[in-house]
Amino acid sequence: MGWSAEQTEAGTRGEPGGPGTDTAGAGAGAAGAVAEAAGPGPQADGAGAGSGEGPRAPVALSPSRAGDFMQCPLLYRFRVIDRLPEKPSPAATRGTVVHAVLERLFDAPAAERTAAGARAMVPGEWEKLLAKRPELAGLFADAASDDADRSDAADGTPAAPDGAAAERLATWLAEAEALVERWFTLEDPTRLEPADRELYVETELESGLRLRGIIDRVDVAPTGEVRIVDYKTGKAPRPQFAEGALFQMKFYALVMWRLRGVVPRRLQLVYLGSGDVVTYDPGEADLRGVERKLLALWEAIQRATATGDWRPRPTKLCGWCDHQAHCPEFGGTPPVYPLEVRPPDGAVVPQGRMEQI
Repeated sequence: MGWSAEQTEAGTRGEPGGPGTDTAGAGAGAAGAVAEAAGPGPQADGAGAGSGEGPRAPVALSPSRAGDFMQCPLLYRFRVIDRLPEKPSPAATRGTVVHAVLERLFDAPAAERTAAGARAMVPGEWEKLLAKRPELAGLFADAASDDADRSDAADGTPAAPDGAAAERLATWLAEAEALVERWFTLEDPTRLEPADRELYVETELESGLRLRGIIDRVDVAPTGEVRIVDYKTGKAPRPQFAEGALFQMKFYALVMWRLRGVVPRRLQLVYLGSGDVVTYDPGEADLRGVERKLLALWEAIQRATATGDWRPRPTKLCGWCDHQAHCPEFGGTPPVYPLEVRPPDGAVVPQGRMEQI
Protein backbone atom coordinates (compact mmCIF):
# COMPACT_ATOMS: atom_id res chain seq x y z
CA MET A 1 0.00 0.00 0.00
CA GLY A 2 1.45 3.41 -0.95
CA TRP A 3 0.54 6.78 0.48
CA SER A 4 0.98 9.74 -1.89
CA ALA A 5 4.67 9.77 -2.86
CA GLU A 6 5.66 7.42 -0.04
CA GLN A 7 7.50 4.33 -1.28
CA THR A 8 7.32 2.32 1.92
CA GLU A 9 4.69 2.47 4.62
CA ALA A 10 5.73 3.66 8.06
CA GLY A 11 5.16 0.85 10.54
CA THR A 12 4.99 0.58 14.28
CA ARG A 13 8.42 0.99 15.88
CA GLY A 14 8.24 -1.03 19.08
CA GLU A 15 5.42 -1.39 21.57
CA PRO A 16 3.77 1.46 23.45
CA GLY A 17 5.69 2.29 26.55
CA GLY A 18 4.88 3.94 29.84
CA PRO A 19 2.22 6.49 30.57
CA GLY A 20 2.30 9.72 28.68
CA THR A 21 0.07 12.53 27.57
CA ASP A 22 -0.02 14.51 24.41
CA THR A 23 0.74 18.18 24.60
CA ALA A 24 -0.30 19.20 21.16
CA GLY A 25 -1.10 22.82 21.57
CA ALA A 26 -0.91 25.78 23.87
CA GLY A 27 -4.39 26.87 24.72
CA ALA A 28 -5.94 23.52 23.99
CA GLY A 29 -8.16 23.93 27.05
CA ALA A 30 -10.32 27.01 27.60
CA ALA A 31 -8.77 28.78 24.64
CA GLY A 32 -9.72 26.08 22.20
CA ALA A 33 -13.17 25.60 23.69
CA VAL A 34 -14.75 28.87 22.62
CA ALA A 35 -15.35 27.72 19.06
CA GLU A 36 -17.43 24.91 20.44
CA ALA A 37 -19.90 27.32 21.97
CA ALA A 38 -19.85 29.64 18.98
CA GLY A 39 -20.77 29.38 15.34
CA PRO A 40 -18.94 27.66 12.49
CA GLY A 41 -15.26 28.19 11.94
CA PRO A 42 -11.97 26.56 12.90
CA GLN A 43 -10.87 26.38 16.49
CA ALA A 44 -7.89 28.60 17.10
CA ASP A 45 -5.33 28.69 19.92
CA GLY A 46 -5.40 31.99 21.68
CA ALA A 47 -9.16 32.62 21.43
CA GLY A 48 -10.87 32.15 24.71
CA ALA A 49 -11.75 33.92 27.89
CA GLY A 50 -11.64 37.62 27.26
CA SER A 51 -12.79 37.29 23.66
CA GLY A 52 -15.65 39.67 24.43
CA GLU A 53 -18.41 37.26 23.50
CA GLY A 54 -21.14 36.43 25.96
CA PRO A 55 -21.76 32.89 27.22
CA ARG A 56 -23.49 30.52 24.82
CA ALA A 57 -24.72 26.98 25.05
CA PRO A 58 -22.48 24.44 23.29
CA VAL A 59 -23.31 23.92 19.62
CA ALA A 60 -20.60 21.48 18.52
CA LEU A 61 -18.27 18.79 19.76
CA SER A 62 -14.57 18.19 19.16
CA PRO A 63 -12.41 15.28 20.33
CA SER A 64 -10.80 17.39 23.06
CA ARG A 65 -14.08 18.63 24.48
CA ALA A 66 -15.65 15.18 24.28
CA GLY A 67 -12.67 13.97 26.29
CA ASP A 68 -13.16 16.77 28.80
CA PHE A 69 -16.77 15.81 29.46
CA MET A 70 -15.93 12.13 29.82
CA GLN A 71 -13.12 13.03 32.22
CA CYS A 72 -15.11 15.56 34.26
CA PRO A 73 -18.37 17.33 33.33
CA LEU A 74 -17.46 20.29 35.52
CA LEU A 75 -14.17 20.71 33.65
CA TYR A 76 -16.17 20.81 30.41
CA ARG A 77 -18.38 23.55 31.86
CA PHE A 78 -15.40 25.60 33.03
CA ARG A 79 -13.81 25.45 29.58
CA VAL A 80 -16.77 25.68 27.20
CA ILE A 81 -19.40 27.70 29.06
CA ASP A 82 -17.55 29.70 31.73
CA ARG A 83 -14.43 30.00 29.55
CA LEU A 84 -12.19 30.27 32.57
CA PRO A 85 -8.62 31.17 31.64
CA GLU A 86 -5.91 28.53 31.90
CA LYS A 87 -2.20 29.11 32.20
CA PRO A 88 -0.14 28.03 29.19
CA SER A 89 2.45 25.41 29.99
CA PRO A 90 5.95 24.94 28.53
CA ALA A 91 5.03 21.40 27.44
CA ALA A 92 1.86 22.42 25.60
CA THR A 93 3.58 25.40 24.00
CA ARG A 94 6.42 23.16 22.87
CA GLY A 95 3.84 20.91 21.25
CA THR A 96 2.45 23.86 19.30
CA VAL A 97 5.91 24.75 17.99
CA VAL A 98 6.71 21.15 17.02
CA HIS A 99 3.40 20.79 15.19
CA ALA A 100 4.09 24.00 13.28
CA VAL A 101 7.49 22.72 12.16
CA LEU A 102 6.09 19.38 11.00
CA GLU A 103 3.34 21.16 9.11
CA ARG A 104 5.55 23.68 7.32
CA LEU A 105 8.36 21.26 6.58
CA PHE A 106 6.31 19.99 3.65
CA ASP A 107 6.35 23.43 2.03
CA ALA A 108 9.89 22.60 0.91
CA PRO A 109 10.73 20.25 -1.98
CA ALA A 110 11.16 16.62 -0.89
CA ALA A 111 14.96 16.64 -1.18
CA GLU A 112 15.21 19.59 1.20
CA ARG A 113 13.20 18.01 4.01
CA THR A 114 16.10 17.15 6.28
CA ALA A 115 16.39 16.71 10.03
CA ALA A 116 18.93 19.53 10.25
CA GLY A 117 16.66 21.84 8.31
CA ALA A 118 13.69 20.97 10.49
CA ARG A 119 15.68 21.59 13.69
CA ALA A 120 16.68 24.98 12.35
CA MET A 121 13.00 25.88 11.93
CA VAL A 122 12.22 25.54 15.65
CA PRO A 123 13.48 28.94 16.88
CA GLY A 124 11.70 30.72 14.04
CA GLU A 125 8.39 29.01 14.77
CA TRP A 126 8.77 29.90 18.44
CA GLU A 127 9.30 33.56 17.49
CA LYS A 128 6.19 33.50 15.28
CA LEU A 129 4.11 32.04 18.10
CA LEU A 130 5.53 34.54 20.58
CA ALA A 131 4.62 37.42 18.26
CA LYS A 132 1.01 36.20 18.23
CA ARG A 133 0.91 35.48 21.96
CA PRO A 134 3.37 37.78 23.79
CA GLU A 135 2.20 36.45 27.16
CA LEU A 136 4.10 33.23 26.47
CA ALA A 137 7.34 35.10 27.17
CA GLY A 138 6.47 34.78 30.86
CA LEU A 139 6.62 30.99 30.78
CA PHE A 140 10.32 30.85 31.51
CA ALA A 141 10.73 34.03 33.53
CA ASP A 142 7.91 32.99 35.88
CA ALA A 143 9.41 29.54 36.33
CA ALA A 144 12.78 31.06 37.24
CA SER A 145 11.23 33.48 39.72
CA ASP A 146 9.12 30.77 41.33
CA ASP A 147 12.17 28.56 41.81
CA ALA A 148 14.10 31.44 43.34
CA ASP A 149 11.27 32.24 45.73
CA ARG A 150 11.12 28.61 46.82
CA SER A 151 14.85 28.29 47.35
CA ASP A 152 16.51 30.92 49.56
CA ALA A 153 13.94 33.68 49.78
CA ALA A 154 13.92 33.42 53.55
CA ASP A 155 17.59 34.48 53.91
CA GLY A 156 17.36 37.39 51.50
CA THR A 157 18.83 35.71 48.43
CA PRO A 158 18.01 37.90 45.40
CA ALA A 159 15.67 36.69 42.66
CA ALA A 160 17.13 34.71 39.79
CA PRO A 161 18.71 36.91 37.09
CA ASP A 162 17.34 37.15 33.56
CA GLY A 163 20.04 34.73 32.48
CA ALA A 164 18.24 31.91 34.28
CA ALA A 165 15.14 32.48 32.16
CA ALA A 166 17.27 32.55 29.01
CA GLU A 167 18.86 29.26 30.00
CA ARG A 168 15.46 27.69 30.54
CA LEU A 169 14.32 28.89 27.13
CA ALA A 170 17.43 27.44 25.49
CA THR A 171 16.81 24.08 27.16
CA TRP A 172 13.17 24.16 26.10
CA LEU A 173 14.08 24.92 22.48
CA ALA A 174 16.63 22.08 22.50
CA GLU A 175 13.93 19.68 23.73
CA ALA A 176 11.63 20.79 20.90
CA GLU A 177 14.44 20.29 18.38
CA ALA A 178 15.04 16.77 19.73
CA LEU A 179 11.37 15.89 19.25
CA VAL A 180 11.45 17.16 15.67
CA GLU A 181 14.61 15.18 14.95
CA ARG A 182 13.12 12.00 16.41
CA TRP A 183 10.26 12.23 13.93
CA PHE A 184 12.76 11.54 11.12
CA THR A 185 13.46 8.13 12.67
CA LEU A 186 9.75 7.28 12.45
CA GLU A 187 8.72 8.63 9.05
CA ASP A 188 10.57 9.69 5.90
CA PRO A 189 9.25 13.05 4.66
CA THR A 190 11.05 12.70 1.35
CA ARG A 191 8.62 9.89 0.51
CA LEU A 192 5.51 11.70 1.65
CA GLU A 193 3.30 14.24 -0.11
CA PRO A 194 0.40 14.89 2.28
CA ALA A 195 -2.97 15.67 0.76
CA ASP A 196 -3.77 17.96 3.70
CA ARG A 197 -2.01 19.43 6.71
CA GLU A 198 -3.73 20.98 9.74
CA LEU A 199 -7.02 20.23 8.03
CA TYR A 200 -10.09 21.78 9.65
CA VAL A 201 -13.05 19.43 9.29
CA GLU A 202 -16.68 19.89 10.28
CA THR A 203 -19.81 17.92 9.58
CA GLU A 204 -23.36 17.70 10.89
CA LEU A 205 -24.85 14.31 11.64
CA GLU A 206 -28.45 13.43 10.83
CA SER A 207 -29.26 14.02 14.49
CA GLY A 208 -28.14 17.64 14.14
CA LEU A 209 -24.96 17.16 16.17
CA ARG A 210 -22.09 19.14 14.68
CA LEU A 211 -18.64 17.57 14.89
CA ARG A 212 -15.46 19.51 14.24
CA GLY A 213 -11.73 19.28 14.68
CA ILE A 214 -8.30 19.81 13.15
CA ILE A 215 -6.40 16.84 11.70
CA ASP A 216 -2.62 17.06 11.70
CA ARG A 217 -2.09 15.26 8.40
CA VAL A 218 -4.09 13.39 5.76
CA ASP A 219 -2.30 11.09 3.30
CA VAL A 220 -4.03 9.74 0.22
CA ALA A 221 -2.63 6.73 -1.64
CA PRO A 222 -2.68 6.56 -5.45
CA THR A 223 -5.44 3.98 -5.03
CA GLY A 224 -7.53 6.49 -3.08
CA GLU A 225 -7.07 5.01 0.39
CA VAL A 226 -6.92 7.59 3.17
CA ARG A 227 -4.61 7.64 6.18
CA ILE A 228 -5.17 10.05 9.07
CA VAL A 229 -2.00 10.94 11.02
CA ASP A 230 -1.77 12.66 14.40
CA TYR A 231 1.47 13.81 16.04
CA LYS A 232 1.77 13.38 19.80
CA THR A 233 4.64 15.11 21.57
CA GLY A 234 4.24 12.97 24.67
CA LYS A 235 4.98 9.29 25.22
CA ALA A 236 2.81 6.45 24.00
CA PRO A 237 0.49 5.22 26.77
CA ARG A 238 0.48 1.63 27.91
CA PRO A 239 -1.94 -0.50 25.86
CA GLN A 240 -4.59 -0.51 28.59
CA PHE A 241 -4.69 3.31 28.45
CA ALA A 242 -4.53 3.71 24.68
CA GLU A 243 -8.27 3.88 24.04
CA GLY A 244 -8.46 7.63 24.67
CA ALA A 245 -6.08 8.47 21.85
CA LEU A 246 -7.75 5.97 19.55
CA PHE A 247 -11.14 7.54 20.35
CA GLN A 248 -9.81 10.86 19.08
CA MET A 249 -8.65 9.23 15.85
CA LYS A 250 -11.94 7.38 15.37
CA PHE A 251 -13.72 10.71 15.88
CA TYR A 252 -11.73 12.16 12.98
CA ALA A 253 -12.36 9.05 10.91
CA LEU A 254 -16.11 9.38 11.48
CA VAL A 255 -16.05 13.02 10.37
CA MET A 256 -14.04 12.18 7.24
CA TRP A 257 -16.38 9.29 6.44
CA ARG A 258 -19.43 11.53 6.70
CA LEU A 259 -17.74 14.28 4.67
CA ARG A 260 -16.19 12.20 1.88
CA GLY A 261 -18.10 8.95 1.96
CA VAL A 262 -14.93 6.88 2.45
CA VAL A 263 -13.85 5.13 5.65
CA PRO A 264 -10.16 5.96 6.24
CA ARG A 265 -7.99 2.92 5.64
CA ARG A 266 -5.61 3.65 8.51
CA LEU A 267 -5.33 5.77 11.64
CA GLN A 268 -1.77 6.53 12.74
CA LEU A 269 -0.52 8.03 16.00
CA VAL A 270 3.10 9.20 15.97
CA TYR A 271 4.45 9.54 19.53
CA LEU A 272 7.53 11.75 19.41
CA GLY A 273 8.15 11.53 23.14
CA SER A 274 8.82 7.79 23.07
CA GLY A 275 9.49 7.11 19.39
CA ASP A 276 6.45 4.87 18.84
CA VAL A 277 4.07 4.68 15.89
CA VAL A 278 0.69 3.15 16.69
CA THR A 279 -1.72 2.24 13.89
CA TYR A 280 -5.34 1.15 13.76
CA ASP A 281 -7.48 0.16 10.79
CA PRO A 282 -11.11 1.14 11.44
CA GLY A 283 -14.25 -0.34 9.90
CA GLU A 284 -17.76 0.98 9.43
CA ALA A 285 -18.94 -0.87 12.55
CA ASP A 286 -16.24 0.92 14.58
CA LEU A 287 -17.33 4.31 13.35
CA ARG A 288 -21.03 3.65 13.86
CA GLY A 289 -20.20 2.71 17.45
CA VAL A 290 -18.30 6.00 17.88
CA GLU A 291 -21.28 7.88 16.45
CA ARG A 292 -23.64 6.25 18.96
CA LYS A 293 -21.27 7.11 21.79
CA LEU A 294 -21.04 10.73 20.67
CA LEU A 295 -24.82 11.05 20.43
CA ALA A 296 -25.22 9.73 23.97
CA LEU A 297 -22.47 12.08 25.14
CA TRP A 298 -24.13 15.04 23.44
CA GLU A 299 -27.48 14.22 25.07
CA ALA A 300 -25.76 14.26 28.45
CA ILE A 301 -24.11 17.60 27.65
CA GLN A 302 -27.46 19.08 26.60
CA ARG A 303 -29.10 17.88 29.84
CA ALA A 304 -26.33 19.40 31.93
CA THR A 305 -26.55 22.64 29.94
CA ALA A 306 -30.31 22.89 30.50
CA THR A 307 -30.27 22.00 34.19
CA GLY A 308 -26.97 23.58 35.22
CA ASP A 309 -26.00 20.30 36.87
CA TRP A 310 -22.32 19.84 36.05
CA ARG A 311 -20.94 17.30 38.47
CA PRO A 312 -17.22 17.04 39.19
CA ARG A 313 -15.65 13.63 38.67
CA PRO A 314 -12.53 13.34 40.83
CA THR A 315 -9.60 11.41 39.35
CA LYS A 316 -5.82 11.44 39.61
CA LEU A 317 -5.84 14.06 36.85
CA CYS A 318 -7.33 16.62 39.25
CA GLY A 319 -3.82 17.41 40.45
CA TRP A 320 -3.07 19.03 37.09
CA CYS A 321 -6.32 20.99 36.83
CA ASP A 322 -6.12 24.80 36.68
CA HIS A 323 -9.57 25.20 38.21
CA GLN A 324 -9.17 23.77 41.71
CA ALA A 325 -10.07 27.15 43.23
CA HIS A 326 -13.53 26.88 41.60
CA CYS A 327 -14.07 23.16 42.19
CA PRO A 328 -16.23 21.88 45.08
CA GLU A 329 -13.93 18.87 45.41
CA PHE A 330 -11.20 21.29 46.56
CA GLY A 331 -13.46 23.51 48.65
CA GLY A 332 -14.07 25.99 45.86
CA THR A 333 -17.27 27.46 44.45
CA PRO A 334 -17.98 27.56 40.71
CA PRO A 335 -18.82 30.94 39.18
CA VAL A 336 -22.48 31.91 38.90
CA TYR A 337 -23.90 29.79 36.10
CA PRO A 338 -24.22 32.16 33.13
CA LEU A 339 -27.04 30.36 31.28
CA GLU A 340 -30.73 30.00 32.05
CA VAL A 341 -31.74 26.83 33.85
CA ARG A 342 -34.77 24.91 32.65
CA PRO A 343 -36.21 22.47 35.21
CA PRO A 344 -38.34 19.51 34.05
CA ASP A 345 -41.58 21.56 34.06
CA GLY A 346 -40.10 23.88 31.46
CA ALA A 347 -40.05 27.01 33.64
CA VAL A 348 -37.02 29.25 33.33
CA VAL A 349 -35.17 29.77 36.61
CA PRO A 350 -31.94 31.80 36.87
CA GLN A 351 -29.10 29.66 38.15
CA GLY A 352 -27.27 30.78 41.27
CA ARG A 353 -24.07 29.33 42.58
CA MET A 354 -23.75 25.60 42.28
CA GLU A 355 -24.08 23.84 45.59
CA GLN A 356 -21.40 21.43 46.65
CA ILE A 357 -22.08 17.94 45.35
